Formats: sequence, structure tokens, C-alpha cells
Amino acid sequence: MKNMYSVLQGPCLTEKANLQQEMGNKVVFKVHPDANKIEIRKAVESMFKVKVRDVKTVSMPGKQKRVGKHFGRTQDWKKAYVTLAEGEINFVDEL
Repeated sequence: MKNMYSVLQGPCLTEKANLQQEMGNKVVFKVHPDANKIEIRKAVESMFKVKVRDVKTVSMPGKQKRVGKHFGRTQDWKKAYVTLAEGEINFVDEL
């Protein structure tokens, strides 16, 4: 359906994601809203050469924003918590 570069849209580099990576060997990615867990697993394993133990996904609703008197919404998006069985992903070296 999708190639691996369109499934993973980028890392989610927040304080909570950094804590998850240090404590629980989990990595958080922003993924395509139509991607399923199997596609996410294959994309991570092939791009970063690691073994994936588990994938959990969360659909995040967009937030309401205002510019002057005009209201709008940001896009809905999806993130994936990927638990690694072996190996490590370091985003500082990748950039």
C-alpha cells in the first residue's frame, strides 16, 4: 500500500518521548494516519536495522487555533510507540 518512507513521517522528540526511550526502550514516531501496526513494524525494522517487539498506536486530534478573529484547526495525526526488542535508535546521530 505505502512505501516505508511515507509510513514514518518523523520522530516525535518531546520530553515524554525521551523519557520513554531512556527507561522503557521505546521510540515514538509520527506516522501516516492510514498506516497500521504491521506497516509501521516493517518500516522501522527495515529503515533502522533493529528488531521490534511491540507497536502501539494513538490517534491524536488536532487542536483549535485562532489567528485574529478567524478560528481553525490543526490536522489530526497519528503517533506510534515502538518497543524495541534489540538494538537502539539514536536520532542525534541520524540527523
